Amino acid sequence: MKKQWMVAGAAVLAVGVAAPWAVGYVTEQQWQRVTADVNQAQPLFKLQTRDYDRGYMGAEFAGTITIQDPDTGDEHSFDYQARVSHGVTGSLIDFTPPPELGAEVEKIFPDEKPRLTLETRLWGTAIAELSVPAVSVIDEETGESFDMSESFSRAEISGNGSQADILMLWPGAVIRGPDLRISIEDFRLEQTMEHLTGDVWLGDGDMSLARLEVAARGEPTLRFDDFSMSGETTTDDDGKSIDSEAVVTLEKVTADDESFGPHRMEMVLSGLDVQNWSDLTTAMTDMQAAALNTAGGDSSAIMQQQMESMNRINQAMLGLAANGFSFGFPELSFATPYGPVNGEIMVQHPSLSDDEKDQMMMVMQQLTGNLDVSMPLALVEQHPELGMQVAPLIKQGMVVQEGDRLRIQGTLEDLALDINGNVIPLPPIF
Repeated sequence: MKKQWMVAGAAVLAVGVAAPWAVGYVTEQQWQRVTADVNQAQPLFKLQTRDYDRGYMGAEFAGTITIQDPDTGDEHSFDYQARVSHGVTGSLIDFTPPPELGAEVEKIFPDEKPRLTLETRLWGTAIAELSVPAVSVIDEETGESFDMSESFSRAEISGNGSQADILMLWPGAVIRGPDLRISIEDFRLEQTMEHLTGDVWLGDGDMSLARLEVAARGEPTLRFDDFSMSGETTTDDDGKSIDSEAVVTLEKVTADDESFGPHRMEMVLSGLDVQNWSDLTTAMTDMQAAALNTAGGDSSAIMQQQMESMNRINQAMLGLAANGFSFGFPELSFATPYGPVNGEIMVQHPSLSDDEKDQMMMVMQQLTGNLDVSMPLALVEQHPELGMQVAPLIKQGMVVQEGDRLRIQGTLEDLALDINGNVIPLPPIF
C-alpha cells in the first residue's frame, strides 16, 4: 500500500511539474485563435500579436490594437504589452501599455494604474477584468477639469466563446469647463449572451443610469433622473424563430427648475426567422466592410461587392416577411408639462404558404399596421416651432382635435396608409 501511495504521489508530482508547460502551450494557441476570430468577425477592430516569448512558468508578448472609424475609414493604432503567468489549470494575462506611454499614464494616474487582466482555463472559460482607478485631472491654463470615480468591468466567456456574462460598474464622472459642466452618476450594465447561429445571439440585459446633468452658461440646467433600458431575446423550441423585446424608461426630466415624468417606451420584434435574420445582419456587415475598404481599393470590385450585399439584404427581407413577423412600439408614453403624449405603432406581415412565397415579389404587398398617437393641444400652442409643423397636418385632416388633445390615427393595408381618412399610396420596397 505504501508503494502504491508513492507511485501515486510521483504521478501527481509529474503532472504538477508538466502542467505549467502544457498550460502555457494551450494558452498561446488559445490567444492566437481568439485573435484570428476577433479579426474575422468584424471589420472595425483588429488585434495583432508579435514577439510571443513562451517560457515554463510564464510568457511575454506585445501587440497592436487598430480601431477603424466607421465614418471616415481612418485607423488609430495603440500598442500594448502582456505578461502571462502559467498555473496548473489556466493562465493569467496582465496587459500594460508600452513604456513610451508611461509618462502620460503617470500624469493621469500618479498612484494606482489601470489594470486589464485575462484569466483563461483549459476547459475554454476566460474571464477578462478591467479596473480603472479614480481620476482627477485639471488643466491650469484653461480651467478645464475631469474627475472620475473608480470603475470596474468584467466579462466571463465560456462554452468556447458561445456564452458570455458582462458586468460594467461606473459610479460617475464630472467634466467641468469655463462654460459647461456635465455630470454622470451610477452607470451599470449587465448582459448575458448565448450564441444561437451565425450572427444571432440570445440573452437578456439591463442598463441603468441614475443621473445625467448638463449645465451650460446662459442656459437652464437640464437633468435626467433614473434612466433604464432592459431587453431580452428568446427563441422557440426548435430555434427557427426569435422574439425580442426592450423597455426604455426615464423617471424624470428637469429643465429650468420644472420637472416632468415618467417616460416609457416599449419595442417588440416577434417571429423573426433565424436564418434570414442572420443573413440580413451578415450582409449588412459585409456592406459596411466594403464601404470602409473604398479608399485605395478597386472601385469596380467594391461596387460589385456592395451590390451583392444589397441583393442579399433584399432576399433576407423577403424571407423575413414570408415567414411572418411583427414589429413596433406597443407603448409610447412621454410626460410633458401640459399632459402626456401617448401612442402605439405596430407593423405586421403574415406567414405565407409555399405557393405564396414563390409568388412573392415585394415586402410591402401584405404588410399591415396601425398608428395611434395623441398629444395635448397646449403643447403645440406653447411651442411655436412644433405648431408650425403640426398646423399643415391639421389643415389636411391628418391630425384631428378631440377636446383638449390632438390625435393622429392610421392603418396600413394594401400598399396604402390611411391616416384619419386620408389615403396615401406607398411605393413598393424590396
